[in-house]
Amino acid sequence: MTRIEKIQNELKRRELDAILLFSESNVHYAGQFAFTDGAIAVSRDGAWLFTDSRYIEAAQAEAKGVEVRLMDAEHKLSDQLKEVLGGCAKIAAEEERLAHAAWKHWEELLGAELLNGEDLMAELRAVKDESEIASLVAAQRIAEQALEQILGYIKPGVKERDVAAELTYRMMLLGGEGNSFDPITITGPNTSKPHGVPGEAIVQPGDFVTMDFGTLVNGYHSDMTRTVAVGYATDEMKKVYDTVLRAQLAGIELMKAGTTGAAVHKAAADVIAAEGYGEYFGHGFGHSVGLEIHEMPGASPRNEKPLPAGAVVTAEPGIYLPGRFGVRIEDMVLIGEDGPHDLTKAPKELLVL
Repeated sequence: MTRIEKIQNELKRRELDAILLFSESNVHYAGQFAFTDGAIAVSRDGAWLFTDSRYIEAAQAEAKGVEVRLMDAEHKLSDQLKEVLGGCAKIAAEEERLAHAAWKHWEELLGAELLNGEDLMAELRAVKDESEIASLVAAQRIAEQALEQILGYIKPGVKERDVAAELTYRMMLLGGEGNSFDPITITGPNTSKPHGVPGEAIVQPGDFVTMDFGTLVNGYHSDMTRTVAVGYATDEMKKVYDTVLRAQLAGIELMKAGTTGAAVHKAAADVIAAEGYGEYFGHGFGHSVGLEIHEMPGASPRNEKPLPAGAVVTAEPGIYLPGRFGVRIEDMVLIGEDGPHDLTKAPKELLVL
């Protein structure tokens, strides 16, 4: 079944006539073509991609399951949408992504009250097809190769921002399409900040260095974190690292279809709490990844819904001791009917450089 057919089936199931998509990620998903300006309209019996002269040739060659149309001064998007959706009464749109003014504009132009279609697209995108999983795995392999190369670069005297630059450069050389997000490459006391920003801090003997990074392939994001020690690790550093690793493995063990995100999180949090570090693990166990770095569903205390087979969810518990050090270990895991499938192959035993 094509992605357009999946959307059309959902329209029928939800008794909707059409859905209008403007966001880059949803347009990319539906038409399997990435661009920044344009829209896709899907009705129960048709699908149209509208774009301008900058992208029209590429869209005609690459987009799938849609009729590609040019929009310009002579062929206004508004006129074309009225044409293809003219008979539709129940039209959904992206409530959380479309600005209020734009929402009201399209309601007035189409003569219909728009309905929320945000969850329709989120639920479809949560379950990855084979091509999506292949892209995620390809992006992850590039990130892992870059990590292997960068380990020899990390030594006392190197700045945090230099490690970030090297990772970015190496992932691009290996075929990545850019950073999944600004890399987090932090050292020493800065590792206690879960989303610390790389700066002028210099790696010192006895530091932990945390690297949270990823790249893109075909628009799909990889995401991984590894924490390494430089020179040596104290007994406490080893204990914290071991606790985080055991917590991650406990959470991953439950990452199969039907388990709630909250249950996965609790399995990891319980391991951390048993060692006395419960107050130092303040974020969720993981989030889904795909065309965006943070997607649904998540593995957090707030998600009481079962994880669906085909979702790709991160496993990233951490312990962060303010002003001292922190540890996070992150893999990407495919949720299967038969259990978890860890898509991350990089070693995660404590490495002392």
